[in-house]
Amino acid sequence: MAIAKQPVVVIDAPDARELAEFYGKLLDWSVTVEDDGTWAEVVSNSWPPICIQQVEDYHAPSWPSQAHPQQMHLDVMVDDLDVAEKAVLEIGAGKAPEQPGETFRVFLDPAGHPFCLCKG
Repeated sequence: MAIAKQPVVVIDAPDARELAEFYGKLLDWSVTVEDDGTWAEVVSNSWPPICIQQVEDYHAPSWPSQAHPQQMHLDVMVDDLDVAEKAVLEIGAGKAPEQPGETFRVFLDPAGHPFCLCKG
């Protein structure tokens, strides 16, 4: 028997609304934000939500350095890396200076978390 059920990913951010809106645009999912703005959820009809919690004194990961480890990241599948790269840059992502592979590209969300666009 399971001890728990329905796990979700929770990501820290300096601005919960901003980061949720970024991932909502990236995935074309709906975004809900608590009245006080410190908790947001990015939701679809078929996957568990991605939750964003606003934290004081937030420090962005320093990928690939471990000075501030990434702790977690999202990989998202795309049909065309060039088209997807242009689109994520337009919605607020930054491209990581170090690109260690050819079948994926590393980007930073508006709060500095690394995520990868993967040819899929």
